[in-house]
Order: sequence, then structure tokens, then C-alpha cells
Amino acid sequence: MTAARETSLSPRVQQLMDRIESGLPEGRIPSNIFGNPEVHQTELRKVFGRAWVYMAHESEIEANGDYVVRRIGEDSFVVTRDEYGKIHVLFDACKHRGVQICRSDSGNSSHFRCPYHGWTYSSDGSLVGAPLWKNAFGSMSKADNGLARAAQVESFHGLIFATLDPSAPPLRTYLGGMAWYLDLLFGLDKDGVEVLGKPQRFVLDANWKSGSDNFSGDDYHLGTLHKSVWSIGAFPVPFSENMMGYHIQASPGHSLSFSMAEDADEPGPNFFGFPESLAENFDTARISPEQLEVARRSRVIVANVFPNFSILALPMTEDGANHPPTGVLTIRCWQPKGPGQVEMWNWFLGYKGMTPEQKDRAYRAGLGTFSLGGAFEMDDTEPWITVAKNGRSVAAELLDFELNYKMGLPGIGMARPVQDWPGPGKVFWTRYEEGVQRNMYAFYADMMRAEPGQWPEFEF
Repeated sequence: MTAARETSLSPRVQQLMDRIESGLPEGRIPSNIFGNPEVHQTELRKVFGRAWVYMAHESEIEANGDYVVRRIGEDSFVVTRDEYGKIHVLFDACKHRGVQICRSDSGNSSHFRCPYHGWTYSSDGSLVGAPLWKNAFGSMSKADNGLARAAQVESFHGLIFATLDPSAPPLRTYLGGMAWYLDLLFGLDKDGVEVLGKPQRFVLDANWKSGSDNFSGDDYHLGTLHKSVWSIGAFPVPFSENMMGYHIQASPGHSLSFSMAEDADEPGPNFFGFPESLAENFDTARISPEQLEVARRSRVIVANVFPNFSILALPMTEDGANHPPTGVLTIRCWQPKGPGQVEMWNWFLGYKGMTPEQKDRAYRAGLGTFSLGGAFEMDDTEPWITVAKNGRSVAAELLDFELNYKMGLPGIGMARPVQDWPGPGKVFWTRYEEGVQRNMYAFYADMMRAEPGQWPEFEF
């Protein structure tokens, strides 16, 4: 870590970050990081105020003038495509009095007009006028009064990310080894992916880190919390087989998990369960033979890009009696809404080369499993509520209550390091392992303690 140890953290937050650093080698994390108000305020500045944060997919703003309203931490930003096709991430606040300028979650407009005093901005954020301009402002510069904007914006396979920190490294540097795996999934077909419908949104009395923790590779809960999913035939791979695969710390902070047959000749599902007719016609010119082979053998990929952008692809069905499982690709953000609430944003995506029928089938399968009313979602969210409740409890504080993240440490469990994996990162076989989550929390603590302009390492 390159950041100085002396930081501006409050004594309580500093103590919790120190406990993460000292406890992680033995698989211990303080429960109080979930739901603590001081921790939350620090996260908004040290994590969400600096990290590269997922904003939108380019297919959501395909036409010039299209826009969507999204969040960085708890703050609203307008993601626009201007009249020349360039993408902008604009702070949703009029430069005159700070009034919200965009009153719809999405749409198409050449301008945004503040309802308070009528200051009007073009789709690239430039101030273009206001009522009675000459009388009110005369020669005041319009160029100096445009909307504030994210410090940096980049797109990666159509995934739009932004950061508020001008000192942040380029997005690919920030992603480190995770870029190899994003290439593998989103570049599997040269035409890429597109969003299937608008995002679902719902609020939970939970903490954002529970979602990121889960999608970093918490596969151990599948046999208990999601046992009913196998009972109703929603997922085709038995639990014991599904746990065979790899846990990968792709780079500091970013982790993922593959369910994968140990022998390449074992039966599928392959390519995350997407139809064979689709897989046979993938144009894989954008990925390497090694990435193609990993994708071919994969049944499930679950991943988290720090801090709060999660990805899942797997074969699912909402109705096992009438429809066989098909590939479902979902991305989601865990948006903080105070220390004890999170707003979950969920999108379903499909490869552009899919037929309309295949896209409809994938969307319906996703709605029935990973959505507000889906079997998986309802299972997951209930435990996360109690994680936050206990994390902010007096008992957890007075008892110095710590959580057990020991699985996969030397001598604990059956997971073993893998040396001949074709991609980057620290790799373990099988999925009985929690190093993927320890990787997330180590980077989290480093970000929380980093001083302005200083960054943790992005490669191991």
C-alpha cells in the first residue's frame, strides 16, 4: 500500500480499519463496519468519492440527447449523450442555487432547465442562457457556469464508469486483472451486449457491503439459503457439483468466482447456459483462445468490481416444468442510502446477436429468479438486513464482535492454490474459500485510509 498511515479518520473509524488489517490474516472482520454512521460518512468520501463507479450501459443512451439519472454514493448525476454523441456525467445541481435540474429518471432532451430561476443547460452541461440574461448578468461568462461534472469518465465494453477524483488512475489500471475477466464475458461476441429493459430498483434495510461481499464469491450459502432453487428445478447443476470451480482474486479489491467442470470433457451447461445456437455463432475475435476456453467450460460467473458493481451470468429458468434453463446475464449496483439502507439497481443484459425470442426468454428467466420478486433475491435480502442490524448494535460494539472469514486459509477447508490458471490473479480450487471476500475488505481498508492523491496498489 502506498498511502500514508496517518489519516484524517475519526478515532473510531481508524480503529475499525486497523482491526481489519490485523484481523484479515486470521480471517476476522469487525461487525461494526456494517451500519456504523461514522463509517458510512467516511465511505462516501474515501470510497465512493474516489473510486471508479459504474453509472450506466451505453445501450441505455443510444441516441443523441438520451439521458439517465444515476448515483455516485448518495448523489445524483445525469449521464447524457450530447448532440455530437459524446457521453457526459453531470452533477444534477444548477450552478446558480444548486437546485436539481433533471426531474425524470430517463428520457431524451437537448436541454435541461432549472425550475427555480430558469437557467438552461445543453446536453453537454454548458450553460446556454437564463431569463433576461442581459439585465440580470450582463457580461458574466456562461462558459464558467456550466454544470459540474465527474472528474473522469470512461467506457469499457459499453459499461460507463465515472470517478470524482482527478487523481484516479485510468479505468483499466484501476481494474487491474479484472479487465481480463470483463473482456472474457462482455467481449465473448464482438458485437457485445445490450440492456434488456429499464433497471429494477428497490430499497433494503441493509448495508451496501453485504451485496458486494456476496457477489465477490460467497458460494457457500448456495446449499442452504438457496436450497429451494434446486428443489424447483430453477438451476440445473447440483450444489455439490456447482461448488467445483475457481475463486479468483483478480486484482486488489476485485474478486470473482467460476463454477466450472474440472474436466473439459464433462457435460455442460457451457458458456454460462446460453443457447448452443447462439454460442456456435459467437464472433470471438476480441478475446484470446484462453479466455474462450474458460468461457466455454463455465457454468456460472459471479463477480464484484470494487466498490459496488456486481455481475452474474448463469443458466436459470423461472418455470422448470415448462422452460429449460437458459443463460441469464445480470449486472447490479448496491447504492448506499445511509448507513442502514441500500438501494439495489438491477439490469438484465443480452448479447446483441441473440434473437428476440432468446432475449425474451433470458429476460423472463431473470425476472423469475434474480429480481425484486425472484426466488434468489428474496432469499438473499433477508439475511443482509440482520447483518446491518447487528453491525450497528451496542452489543457488537461492546463485545468487539468479529465475523468469521477463515474459509480457505491454510489448513482450513479443501480449497487449494492453483498455479496453471491462464488468467491473472490469485486462484483457488474449489469454491469452498473466502479469500475473494478478504481481498475486497483489504482493499476497502486501504481506500478508507488513503490520503488525497494516494492510491493502493492495483496489482498483486
